[in-house]
Amino acid sequence: MVAGRDTGGNAAGSSTVGNSVSGGTVEGSVVQAGSIGQVHIHPAPPPAPSPPAPLTPRQIRAPRPVFVNRQAEIAVLNQALESSVDRPVVVACTGLGGVGKTELVARWAHDQREHFPDGELYADLGAVRHRGGVDLGEVLGGFVRALGVREDSVPASMGERANLYRTVTAGRRLLVFLDGVEHAAEARALTPSSGLVVAAGRTRLEALVLEGARPVTVGPLGSGAAGDLVRMWLGEDRGSEQDLAELVRLCGGLPLALQAVGAQMITRSRMRMGRVVAELAERQRSLEPLGTREAGVQEAFESVYAHLPAQTRDLYHLLGVHPGPLFTPDLARAAGLHGVDQALEDLLHAHLVDETADEDRYRCHDLVRLHARRRAYEAWPEDRREAVLRRIVDFYRDRAAAADREILGERFRLQPPPASAGALPAGRSAALEWLQAERADLLAVLHAAAERGWHEPVWQLCESLWPLYHARKHFADWIESHELGVEAAQWDGRADAEIRMRNQLARAHYEMGDYPRAQAQLDLARERLVLVQDPRLAGLLWESQGLLRLAQGEADRAAHYFTLALEANAGDPHGVVVQTYNLGQALLAATRHTQALQVLNSAAEAAREQGDTPMLMRLALVRARVLRATGDPAGALTGAQEAARLAAGLGQVAKEDQALTFVAELAAASGDADLQAATAARRQQLSRQAGVAPQAPRPHNS
Repeated sequence: MVAGRDTGGNAAGSSTVGNSVSGGTVEGSVVQAGSIGQVHIHPAPPPAPSPPAPLTPRQIRAPRPVFVNRQAEIAVLNQALESSVDRPVVVACTGLGGVGKTELVARWAHDQREHFPDGELYADLGAVRHRGGVDLGEVLGGFVRALGVREDSVPASMGERANLYRTVTAGRRLLVFLDGVEHAAEARALTPSSGLVVAAGRTRLEALVLEGARPVTVGPLGSGAAGDLVRMWLGEDRGSEQDLAELVRLCGGLPLALQAVGAQMITRSRMRMGRVVAELAERQRSLEPLGTREAGVQEAFESVYAHLPAQTRDLYHLLGVHPGPLFTPDLARAAGLHGVDQALEDLLHAHLVDETADEDRYRCHDLVRLHARRRAYEAWPEDRREAVLRRIVDFYRDRAAAADREILGERFRLQPPPASAGALPAGRSAALEWLQAERADLLAVLHAAAERGWHEPVWQLCESLWPLYHARKHFADWIESHELGVEAAQWDGRADAEIRMRNQLARAHYEMGDYPRAQAQLDLARERLVLVQDPRLAGLLWESQGLLRLAQGEADRAAHYFTLALEANAGDPHGVVVQTYNLGQALLAATRHTQALQVLNSAAEAAREQGDTPMLMRLALVRARVLRATGDPAGALTGAQEAARLAAGLGQVAKEDQALTFVAELAAASGDADLQAATAARRQQLSRQAGVAPQAPRPHNS
């Protein structure tokens, strides 16, 4: 099992304690002992229901019905498939934007689906690329979750995630499609232990080819194939062969441009091809050069745009103003647009917008976004563009705030509840998935707001992103966003917000093991405490300072800071329990065992009164460690088994695993072979349940 961190939430936010262990629980009856030398068997409580088996991931979108003339490229893909029987094989698929790389792979994957019984994984790196970089650790996290690994078993670091990815893909017959690849290192990091990888990008990936990747270049369609494609849409009697050839030339043979023009002509059945060709030729003379091929695409978009209804144009302009890669109908409505559903249908029909794997989200090709941005700047005056962008920022701020409240309840926050958050999915898991799905848009919106000096929504949005970053460990985004948040709080004159931002930023550095940077942020935050009145802000810093000292082996100093945090949380029952738990861990590390037992017993009593089972579970395990240190192995075993039982009831596999590691240690120390065997069996079961157990290779004739 993957070692996990013990995490608890308090009124000032979740706390993370660097107490890393691994293990499992006892299957069947719970084994308890009055003494280590004499084992008694008691009936186990009914086990928590096992989660449903994960669905086989099928993340590559369905192909479009019409497809022509890619036999040579498909032959390369087929040859690579034959070579991937017992080793991973990479295909480097390159070509111009709009040339049809994604459609080629979607068509081939659909036709060869039977050869990938363990699923298809897809990542659009272009959609999550920021300032030239991609958080590959997050892509890996998404992949292992799609392959059935439980959320609480996904490790935090890039290296650990890469190891887990290689483990869970061993023996599997997978297709991994990486779209928007710019660097060989991106494909290299996302290559599984077995299966086929297709890395698609606009630039040649020579490094991959040098390492053995199969190259395939997707070029523009030739005049014959492109003409066949248009004829399949329009029929044989629509336009002369001369007009058809000129249309293909003006569109540069790029399917993206041909689709846009073809969709327009299908909708306007009386439009002559000669008229379309004349319009495109005229626009070619008026457009600034973008390069021959890309200019052809822009001309095609311009021709389609000219015939869009006014409300559809407004939605198109919104795509040019929106800073993120994805959009939803709810966003468009929140931005003040009308007739959104019909406008969206128009853009889908015109191939200016594409559906995604999520039925509620849409995106457009980056060449379409380029055209939409230019059109928005020409059609909308600056004050309207800024007003629409501000509505977009407010939409994401309010939705993120509502998601934060859904996930973490009434924790301490500086911002008021959102006035309106729209139809956010209910439930902790759904809210976290909403934040995850909108992650790239949230970061893009933060930057757009910061660039315009909209300081308040910047730090407020950062405050609401805590549950996403703490749960999913998007360290690059976490640090980048909170550096913006610190600056925004300073400009806004909000010392309390600056303290909050610096504390959350310090926690990112702490989780990454960069203790000097974490300490620097806490020191800067402490300087601002003289400007605020709320003691909870000091409690935030004392908690983080205690965690940092504990991680660095300074247990007595950690206990001091946790005591201060405990005092700052007076009046908050849950916060008192969490900080007492933290204090107990520090006292254990400082070998102040009598004090540790006193505070842990007090916290356990309070947790029972509050019905706080998750904290009871954590407290039971720490108390068991104290009992072992004081020479009471029987009490330690009882406490560890109680922690395992509570974790099993909560369905927290990683926490159950942690507790039963301790049971295994105690069993080994006492020479209890039966208990060791039972624990080992449960650990194996937990590994399978968590989705991290190695896969048995599939027979290749299945």
